[in-house]
Amino acid sequence: MPVAYIEDIARHVGEEVTIRGWLRHRRSSGKIHFLVVRDGTGDLQAVVSKGTVGEEQFAQSAALTQESSLILTGKVRQEARAPGGFELDVTRVEPVQLAEPFPIQPKEHGVGFLMEHRHLWLRSSRQHAILRIRHEIIRACRSFFDDRGFVLVDTPIFTPNACEGTTTLFQTQYFDETAFLTQSGQLYSEATAAAFGKVYCFGPTFRAEKSKTRRHLMEFWMVEPEVAFAELPDMIDLAEGFLSFIVGHVLKTSRNDLAVLERDLSKLERVVPPFPRITYEEAIALLQKKGNPIQRGDDFGGDEETLLSSEFDRPVIVHRYPAAIKAFYMQTDPSRPDLALCMDVLAPEGYGEIIGGGQRMHDHEQLLARIREHKLPEEAFRWYLDLRRYGSVPHAGFGMGIERAVAWICGLDHVRETIAFPRMLYKLYP
Repeated sequence: MPVAYIEDIARHVGEEVTIRGWLRHRRSSGKIHFLVVRDGTGDLQAVVSKGTVGEEQFAQSAALTQESSLILTGKVRQEARAPGGFELDVTRVEPVQLAEPFPIQPKEHGVGFLMEHRHLWLRSSRQHAILRIRHEIIRACRSFFDDRGFVLVDTPIFTPNACEGTTTLFQTQYFDETAFLTQSGQLYSEATAAAFGKVYCFGPTFRAEKSKTRRHLMEFWMVEPEVAFAELPDMIDLAEGFLSFIVGHVLKTSRNDLAVLERDLSKLERVVPPFPRITYEEAIALLQKKGNPIQRGDDFGGDEETLLSSEFDRPVIVHRYPAAIKAFYMQTDPSRPDLALCMDVLAPEGYGEIIGGGQRMHDHEQLLARIREHKLPEEAFRWYLDLRRYGSVPHAGFGMGIERAVAWICGLDHVRETIAFPRMLYKLYP
């Protein structure tokens, strides 16, 4: 008997197949049980008739509890009234394990309770839809860069130095040395870009930020391209094309999952080039006009990002921030040395920064001066300075946090639902 996956059930109409999965819920009507079964690829309604399966198996079906595992054999038929448009007329029921009373019931549960049972909450239709969309976003990220000649080069998790500032590092012992969990693969990607020209890295990153906002996790995944002989305008164009590609891919592949989340597709359909592009100074003027007390030289927080993005129906690119509030490695604008050749992409609908990047400082003496100015350990950056001694060229890149992109595209209120097991402030279980 062929084993079928529910997502492929339409191919098996009129055939007898075996389905392996878990019971989502059951309802009974006299001598018939209606079992809604999930197998990880979809849900299917199975009809168990006492006259077909006999007394013993009908009684076994009646004893099935929510999330019990089972194997069903039966014939597939079209049924417009059934979820998904198909039903399985069951000829055999094989319980694998009867589940104990399931902690998560179809009622309101507090977030704390759901996070404590995250390992079980993942089985819900909503969480299933989110994580499938996450999968498609990651697939799109890889396809975008792979199809454009970028080489994937993985970067270390253990690092001897900081990338985004020393105050948000997770420190650990590396035998007799001190090491840190990576904040970004960027510095290492600069080295690989000098070897391969166009590269990207994709992996987990860590920030020890004592922040409890809806946008922050302690551990998150980033995709980071880096390109030799590229400057800020090149990165702005690349980021615009990248985001447009991802959203287009999700609209093409994940409409059913977006429907489960009741996502307004019209807002995603507007994510097409060109994106509005404004300078930091134009952004400050816009914020002040809207009554925000921000002053020139201040960095944007969540409130400012939300206010700015509310002015646009698609992502907005803000560029040329003050160099003083950006990382040590940012190239300064030759015509305005007080400004960095950097950019942030702010997602619409109040989701804030999802891409940050820009042009890297490629002159050895300038970079050394910045490292000293920031009081960073020169020895730890010796290899990074070497890149400016052997064939240095202008180069640029950016990073996109997967979780924020998932939150925006799915229309979620909080990033805690964007990854299977989120790591939040003081939350390490399960």
